[in-house]
Amino acid sequence: MSLRVGIAGCGAVHGTHAAALARIPDATLSGFFDILPSRSQASGEKFGAPAFESFEELLAASDAISVCTPSGLHAEVGVAAAMAGKHLLVEKPIDVTLDAARALVAACRGSGTKLGVISQHRFARDILRAKDAIEDGLLGPMLEGDAYIKWYRTQAYYDSGDWRGTKKLDGGGCLINQGIHYIDMIQWLMGGVKSVLAQVRTAAHNIEVEDVAAALVEYRSGAIGVIQGSTSFFPGLAERLEVHGKKGTLVIEGDRAKVWEIDDCDEEDGSLYGRGVQMQPTPNVHLSAIVIEEEIMDPAERWIEQHRLQIEDFVRACLDDREPFITGEMALEPLKTILAIYESARRGGEKVEVCSL
Repeated sequence: MSLRVGIAGCGAVHGTHAAALARIPDATLSGFFDILPSRSQASGEKFGAPAFESFEELLAASDAISVCTPSGLHAEVGVAAAMAGKHLLVEKPIDVTLDAARALVAACRGSGTKLGVISQHRFARDILRAKDAIEDGLLGPMLEGDAYIKWYRTQAYYDSGDWRGTKKLDGGGCLINQGIHYIDMIQWLMGGVKSVLAQVRTAAHNIEVEDVAAALVEYRSGAIGVIQGSTSFFPGLAERLEVHGKKGTLVIEGDRAKVWEIDDCDEEDGSLYGRGVQMQPTPNVHLSAIVIEEEIMDPAERWIEQHRLQIEDFVRACLDDREPFITGEMALEPLKTILAIYESARRGGEKVEVCSL
């Protein structure tokens, strides 16, 4: 049995979804729809699939819809698809407001359809191993978790689409668009965010939203941390996670472990105490996802492969009638964190409890 997956929205990311679907035996690309017919037609010709003139035609030809529209339209498109009985895989973020996001989750639950939300970095091997190491207590009690997403985007990037850099359709700037990937990673690894204190700036671009942001974070566990995001720092740096427990430190840069050390000596042995010892990552025992192998070196290829792994998991979830690895409810957590950062900044850096949103 093959799951027919249609793609709604033919912007920048839709080609990654189409390329990934072509590599999944149990999936069939059923076609494309975009509000600009020329985009649908171009995608259909490139990937050898129908280009539909209406969203209703795409729905009729599909069992599931991959939503690749501007972020502020995710819930609007998704709810309509769920009401038609279609499963949904939505690009990040799930939407740009909690009301819209919660409405989408409720629509899928009410219609009995599956809802997955893209957060493809959770399928990277070293991030999954870090999650296992933390859950197994190998790092001891967690002390701090930091995420740095210091990217660079030109003004031409923002000018390339009338929705980019807008509050209505982008929902924000460097955090909700670019930063959400690693904000999701850090909150997932650390067990959820409790509160934030933040400042944001529009410093280097002519846009409505932030291009520099910094937040102090308190996690539910009591650990603390830092989130920094930007699209203003030339030439752009690899995204980076740093997690520190009482017994060890992990640093992941560009989805690859750069530091993986644990102090595994007896505190009573003064000759060894405090010396870092290289720790071998343990096999994944808590997580069922298939992970990327180290041989994939090309960044573009790794990007498609991460999407393929998540899309394949979604396809299997639909066919096997189980939950996707990343559900709609899970996708609310990074959105809550980002919106709390925006609210704290709006209040001049006041502390904002994530649970209050």
